[in-house]
Amino acid sequence: MKILFLDQSGKPGGAELCLIDIAKPYSDRALVGLFADGDFKTLLQQHKIPVEVLAKQPIKVQKQSNLFQILASFIQLVPLLIKVTKIARKYDLIYANTQKALVIGALASFLAHRPLVYHLHDILSLEHFSSINLRVAVTLANIFASLVITNSQASQTAFVQAGGKAELTEIVYNGFDSKKYQISDVEIQKLQQKLELQDKFVIGHFSRLAPWKGQHILIAALAQCPPQVTAILVGDALFGEQDYVQELHQQVAKLGLENRVKFLGFRADIPQLMSACNLVTHTSTAPEPFGRVIVEAMLCGTPIVAAKAGGAMELVEHGVNGFLTTPGEPQELAKVINTCLEDIEITATIADNARNMARQRFEIATINQQIAQLLFSGKIDLSNTEVVDFEDAQD
Repeated sequence: MKILFLDQSGKPGGAELCLIDIAKPYSDRALVGLFADGDFKTLLQQHKIPVEVLAKQPIKVQKQSNLFQILASFIQLVPLLIKVTKIARKYDLIYANTQKALVIGALASFLAHRPLVYHLHDILSLEHFSSINLRVAVTLANIFASLVITNSQASQTAFVQAGGKAELTEIVYNGFDSKKYQISDVEIQKLQQKLELQDKFVIGHFSRLAPWKGQHILIAALAQCPPQVTAILVGDALFGEQDYVQELHQQVAKLGLENRVKFLGFRADIPQLMSACNLVTHTSTAPEPFGRVIVEAMLCGTPIVAAKAGGAMELVEHGVNGFLTTPGEPQELAKVINTCLEDIEITATIADNARNMARQRFEIATINQQIAQLLFSGKIDLSNTEVVDFEDAQD
């Protein structure tokens, strides 16, 4: 099967990292079409996955765009749609990995007479999207998609509640190569020395800097912890959120935490950084569709405390393989941090439980097999496509 993958972003976020793992098994018979240039293209090339930037300018529509803004962008979409439709005729299946990719992919699937798979990495709710964007996404998926893969029960539920057809959906969690998260003690010590984190209780936060990701919650909690507790914030603003970054720096200064908070920006050495932490926090104030950082911390053997909402609740059982706190409650978060600081042995046992569970549930080979089975299932009409043995799809 030849697959045309579509993604709107030039920057590697959670959906894009997931796409790399999904596209790899098909790299000799696939193309990833991007609607923007950037580091994501470089990452795909490093993994030897064919990639082409299909748009000269990023699509201006955002999650909260209104009807007028969406209509105004339509002229920009026409050349992109023509290009995608032409390319799609050379492939057996269109695989839309993001919202904007769904819009173009759905129309191209109709024009090119190719089946469409939509991989939903978002919670489709008014907390994240405008009402018109919700309606467009759900309508296009209902009409044109043969299959909607959701990355959690939370994502599936939100899709159905927004009007999506439940019979289209299948839940497939993100997959991870657990070997990438086995970091040696020597690497960890070198990194701690380089970042001047020795003799500190290090809390890591890994996500783009955005209000709903809740870095301000962690900073507020940090002020209620002993002086040896230090935080590293890994990530930066992506979508015009520089004002929030400035607010975080002001918050740190106001609380006198300049020596206890390090802004590290975007980093490629996430497993190493997570392994160098004593605790990883997930502080999203709105429900998270999945929460890749939660599983990554588990695979590193680092204790995780997550916001009790959305997909995180499917990953973490409080006191068994991690900790859950009420979203937006810094005092509650501080209490958990201080508990982890004091009860080292219990916390280590919980982290070990988490690592074993994550290896069993989220190994990339197992996840890719689930996706391959869905792509070759009866849900997708491949009667006009080249038939490939199921075993070949695993190579």
